[in-house]
Amino acid sequence: MRHTGLTAFLTVAKEIIGKGPVAVVMAEDEVEVDTTLRHHQTAGFPVVVLLAPPEISLPAGIEDSIHRVDHDVHAEGALVEAVNQIIEAAPGIWLFYCYNAEYLFHPFCESRNIPELLTFQSEERREAILTYMIDLYAGDLQRFPNAVSLADAHLDKSGYYALGRPDPANHNYPKERQLDFFGGLRWRFEEHISPQRRKIDRICLFKTRPGLTLNRNFTLSDEEMNTYACPWHNNITTALVSFRTAKALRSNPGSRFDIHDFRWHNSIPFEWHSQQLMDLGLMEPGQWF
Repeated sequence: MRHTGLTAFLTVAKEIIGKGPVAVVMAEDEVEVDTTLRHHQTAGFPVVVLLAPPEISLPAGIEDSIHRVDHDVHAEGALVEAVNQIIEAAPGIWLFYCYNAEYLFHPFCESRNIPELLTFQSEERREAILTYMIDLYAGDLQRFPNAVSLADAHLDKSGYYALGRPDPANHNYPKERQLDFFGGLRWRFEEHISPQRRKIDRICLFKTRPGLTLNRNFTLSDEEMNTYACPWHNNITTALVSFRTAKALRSNPGSRFDIHDFRWHNSIPFEWHSQQLMDLGLMEPGQWF
């Protein structure tokens, strides 16, 4: 179904989304839009919403199975503002958001779907899941100049680290059970990345409620929902494998001509399997075995 704008969609959002969960995908360009939508449908999201400019085309089969919303995706904070409006319009549901050419993986996703994951997380009395954004990039930039190739996808197997998240309200002492995570292309090519865009953690899978808002740095207004674990044990984390940074570094004039290869000695092919991400420590199954 197609909606002429976000305002039109919001008037029927609660009815469309129902009990959820819902995946919201913002398409900044035409790169891998269809595979992004299909991936999240396969993951188990019963409702998938695409925010996209009218000129982006989709195969008829996929367009008929989603809710497409015409949207100005290049406005400042476009995704965050849209998510906040959906939170307000549809409280009480699990919501996931991402950009095109980004693919969510959760522990054991080959045999357990998103509703099963969220049922377990709810039983753990948790209303959000910390997600690490793991950069993907094509191994051969001569063949794939925009750095996007699902068949030739690579990732960094190491080079990730975390720092305590300072609390301005408490003399910048670290916040409890919150960390800022770094690594991947945003770390290796940090001279091309503004400091406020270098961290790789997002809270992009959470339960909506009245008054909750998403911040521009992809954290939530409820501090407990930004934590990586509850006080008594570790919780599930997920991974969002993403070509977005590589695509941006190859399209921006300031970085394109400085980068001839994203591979380094810690690059490995991505196997498109959750076990690889867990083996590398890039997501955590918590108590879900």
